[in-house]
Amino acid sequence: MAKAVIIGAGIGGLATAIRLAHKGYAVEVFEANTYVGGKLTTFTLGAYRFDAGPSLFTMPHFVDALFELCGEKSQDHFKYLRKEIACNYFWEDGKRLTAYGDTDRFVKEVETVFGVPAPKLLRYLERAKKKFDRTKTLFLEHSLHKWQTFLRKETIIGIANYFSFEIDTSLNRVNRKQLSEPHLVQFYNRFATYNGSNPYQTPGMMTLVQHLEQHYGTYIPQKGMGDISDSLYQLAKRMGVVFHLEHPVEKILVENKKAKGIITKGEQHLADLVVSNMDVVPTYRKLLPNQKQPEKILAQERSSSAVIFYWGIKKSFPQLDLHNIFFSKDYKAEFDAIFKDKIVVNDPTVYVNITSKDIVADAPKGCENWFVMINAPHDSGQDWEALAQELRRWVIAKLNTALGEDITSLIEEEWIMTPNIIEQRTQSYLGALYGASSNNKMAAFLRHPNFSKAIANLYFCGGSVHPGGGIPLCLLSAKIVTELIPKP
Repeated sequence: MAKAVIIGAGIGGLATAIRLAHKGYAVEVFEANTYVGGKLTTFTLGAYRFDAGPSLFTMPHFVDALFELCGEKSQDHFKYLRKEIACNYFWEDGKRLTAYGDTDRFVKEVETVFGVPAPKLLRYLERAKKKFDRTKTLFLEHSLHKWQTFLRKETIIGIANYFSFEIDTSLNRVNRKQLSEPHLVQFYNRFATYNGSNPYQTPGMMTLVQHLEQHYGTYIPQKGMGDISDSLYQLAKRMGVVFHLEHPVEKILVENKKAKGIITKGEQHLADLVVSNMDVVPTYRKLLPNQKQPEKILAQERSSSAVIFYWGIKKSFPQLDLHNIFFSKDYKAEFDAIFKDKIVVNDPTVYVNITSKDIVADAPKGCENWFVMINAPHDSGQDWEALAQELRRWVIAKLNTALGEDITSLIEEEWIMTPNIIEQRTQSYLGALYGASSNNKMAAFLRHPNFSKAIANLYFCGGSVHPGGGIPLCLLSAKIVTELIPKP
């Protein structure tokens, strides 16, 4: 039986393992950590459970598809609920918006709170939908680096509508032009952070991101985000995939310009093909040091990172839900600080995720588990310990004002994640959460392809390569790469 080796058991690696096993390969996965999931993992602090990484779950059909591919029913192994409220938004001038999952209800809420006529917002959302429909074949469903993709009927139609994509202008300019109301502009600018980019630089095509959330909805797994990884791990094992945890890969073996396997703990593991789910930069720098490096791709600007406070809170706040955003006053200054100055501002936008709103066992009765995230620059040598303590003061002050209560004494459990820790735990280059940023209008084309052009039988999946970062795109990368790999 033909053998495939996968480096890394992140969400992309898990999905690729499942798909290759279904295709007929004997699959072995080598993971440096003691657990699977990469960023998508779980831990506890005292009586509180936390999701360590991605906290937004949308487009669950991509997870369902893996179970269905293997002849199983997703709901027998992985259960989730759709949220009525996608997110609560707070502004310092007192404005508050409840973003309902139902589009009609959401549009009415925007009209009531901001005075934006429903037809105006619906036109905006329809434009976003058209962008997605016209570009998904090219950018999301197939390899962007194979000429066959460009010959598809859907791709040709998409290219014919190039100017409707608004690639030559920024997301912020598109939002200001089409919406104008400043609160709503800031609301939609935020979606640039879904791939770690700057709304004042990333192209206007990125309005399609908000279409995805509004159209497909927001969900929560009944056992928390970590259950996405856990359920796929169990599915992979049922498909015969063999996992080697605590096995950091030291080198990819290449002979005569062909990948032949890997070395871990000084031992060779030969294979017919190798798939790296590791960040593409350390894949080349550490595992392929003697091979020609794709310098232009590796030198791209990194995405943003994050500072995350995991707090066990000794109180319940009924005005909050699963997802909550407290906006900064000066959004542009915040992104200038992140991408130009590589620092954090004293008035950051604060995201608070509270899974105990839906999963009561995640916190003691009357308490809540807060995942408090602030967008931050990637690691370029900053003193993160000192910056984290400054941020902690600023964030607490901001939340105190918004909630009308001093939360300092309510924090009974705490752990802090910074960009340098993210890199140490996940091998994400410089702690960037999404690989390269999408601030350049050609960024999608500059992402590393899902295969090596120079080394046969070497493939790539995960958030640092095409089509991008985030759970849905990592799952799509697995689908794309396995479609590129021939049947054994």
